[in-house]
Amino acid sequence: MTALDTLTQKLLDAARNAGADQADALAVDGTSLSIDVLNGKLEHAERSEGVDIGLRVLVGQRQACVSASDISDMTMQAMAERAVAMAKEAPEDPHIRLATADEIASGWDLAALEMADPSEEPDPAALERDAAEAEAAALAVTGVSQVSSASAGYGRHQFHLATSNGFSGGYGRTNRATSVVAITGEGASMERDYAGEMRVFQTDLPSPSEIGTKAGERTVAMAGAKQPPTGAFPVLYDERVSASLIGHLLGAANGSMIARGSSWLRDHLGEEILPTGLDLIEDPLRARVMGSRPFDGEGLATSARKIIDAGVLTGWTLDLATAEKLGMKSTASASRGTSSPPSPSISNVALTLGDKTREDLIRDMGTGLIVTSMIGSTINPTTGDYSRGASGFWVENGEIAYPVNECTIAGNLIAMLKTIIPANDAEPHLSRLVPSLLVDGMTLAGA
Repeated sequence: MTALDTLTQKLLDAARNAGADQADALAVDGTSLSIDVLNGKLEHAERSEGVDIGLRVLVGQRQACVSASDISDMTMQAMAERAVAMAKEAPEDPHIRLATADEIASGWDLAALEMADPSEEPDPAALERDAAEAEAAALAVTGVSQVSSASAGYGRHQFHLATSNGFSGGYGRTNRATSVVAITGEGASMERDYAGEMRVFQTDLPSPSEIGTKAGERTVAMAGAKQPPTGAFPVLYDERVSASLIGHLLGAANGSMIARGSSWLRDHLGEEILPTGLDLIEDPLRARVMGSRPFDGEGLATSARKIIDAGVLTGWTLDLATAEKLGMKSTASASRGTSSPPSPSISNVALTLGDKTREDLIRDMGTGLIVTSMIGSTINPTTGDYSRGASGFWVENGEIAYPVNECTIAGNLIAMLKTIIPANDAEPHLSRLVPSLLVDGMTLAGA
């Protein structure tokens, strides 16, 4: 029995002794290390580590959650007593329940998922060297005036979930990351851009010099940016930001939004949302990817499913309680922290790739906007009306003409998603595998 397994079992015993009818417990052991460099010298170093525990108790159809970072027996006993007292005062919820014996996961292959790098935690000096090398590479790009931040980091977390009806399971995660933000120009003419990479395995991470050079080149390309014209034009969401557009669809298909009646997708189940031929697949079992998980936050076995099948919306993202509210079956999509009850969330998703390159789509769009960065967001959750600040590049006659900033792109998500044309440039290591997307007829507010 692992240390975290022991903790969760102690929490369940304490909950039972305190009078809970049912309970689940989560224990998380985490370590994170972050190093920031400025002008070749260490600017900031931060390390955190510790164990957090969370307990959810059910008393009849009432529930309560408590959490702590103290793992003493006395604390766990107090947590359980407090949780039961809170649950007795909570409103009844006819939909909450634990998974039944035939629903919980009974086996999984962590080795196949490769969620955690077995290599040793990097020395802080190694992370400092990574950050310094990335900064130097960005500064070496002609036109970069300064680097505002260069960082390297590492994280390792171990999770264990146990429930009073017999489920017990855990897994670990690791990540290694490097990022750089560079600046070109001075004063009012300053422009900035960035590059950042994160991988599960340290050996998969691109070199610091590659990341720094990419940040520098992206930044210099934005020099002299100006506002584009105002009007209706096609917009190409660069692969760097295209997942945000699909993210709005995923958020609207979340069962909690549907149950509240506050989603612009609520009346579109079984209808064509994306162009015919496009699938949007959730796959929690992709190897070496950040969002993978063998079971969800309620102990249900995860599996691949089509959220969009040939353009048609097939269903919602559901945990047990939300599924009960909607008269449906959980999609094993529950996520939870130590201080909160389960709620539906997405793991890894992949959109069908197109047969054209990003450059092909730029040529095909003729005149329009390439968006590489976005700020702010005004999304009406019930209508899908969409407006965001954007920057990127203006395209004329199928070629990039000049960089642009300080513009707004607007439309309606229902109409926008039906016109998307995907490129073939999705990054396979990302949890959200979404290529560049061309959207027709958006409204631009610029000069």
